[in-house]
Amino acid sequence: MKKLILLLVAVSSFISCSRNTITGRNQLALVSESQVEQMSFTQYRQFLSQNNTVPKTNSNAEMVTRVGQRIANAITQYYQQKGIANDISSYKWEFNLVENKEVNAWCMPGGKVVVYTGILPVTQNEDALAIVLGHEITHAVAGHGRERMSQEMLAQDIQMAGNVALGNDPKTVNIFNNVFGPTAEVGVLLPNSRNQELEADHFGLIFAAMAGYNPQEAIPFWTRMMNLNNGAAPPLWLSDHPSDASRIEKLKELMPEALSYYKPSK
Repeated sequence: MKKLILLLVAVSSFISCSRNTITGRNQLALVSESQVEQMSFTQYRQFLSQNNTVPKTNSNAEMVTRVGQRIANAITQYYQQKGIANDISSYKWEFNLVENKEVNAWCMPGGKVVVYTGILPVTQNEDALAIVLGHEITHAVAGHGRERMSQEMLAQDIQMAGNVALGNDPKTVNIFNNVFGPTAEVGVLLPNSRNQELEADHFGLIFAAMAGYNPQEAIPFWTRMMNLNNGAAPPLWLSDHPSDASRIEKLKELMPEALSYYKPSK
């Protein structure tokens, strides 16, 4: 019986896999992009209503919007060039700076982005902020959150019938919040896999470069992250990420490709 159950789980996983059009990797997909986007838009509005959003007229808020929109435009261009623009046609990009001391930033499905003020002293400039936003937005467009949510649903034996709204099931709402984190403590977020982190670093560099930001800024930025707290425990945002030293070495390997997309903005 145990072998039969394992077999059924394996078959279910295989049937529910889809190939990501950008990364080329097969991903578990028990929920659709439209389902997670629907919940994303609702949770994003709730998050903004419960947190101190920096006014759009603030210079730092203007910078977040400017950098974010350029990254979004670069991603749209990239997808158009690949002939897969429909994959992100439902995105409704939005960028907000929120007063919070945490060194953090995130992007929800559908292009809903938040940057915390606590990360700005570490980014220090627009190029480094572009590295952060390129990375976080790649997690969204590459379907990493939907993949993690599907993995957790499989582990809890939760099945969705058709296009049922995820928000109607308390279990899926809890999983969503643990994956995307708008109403959860950062420390309980489900971790990204090493594959997901590498994909976010890889394509995040490309998108930042296409937007006219110097991808080489990733090296000093991650060096500053490594030196945070004088070598003490890393920020919660980094607790499940690859070590900074190994990440920096990998970024150096990826840099020639990213630089091939780089055209400095005027």
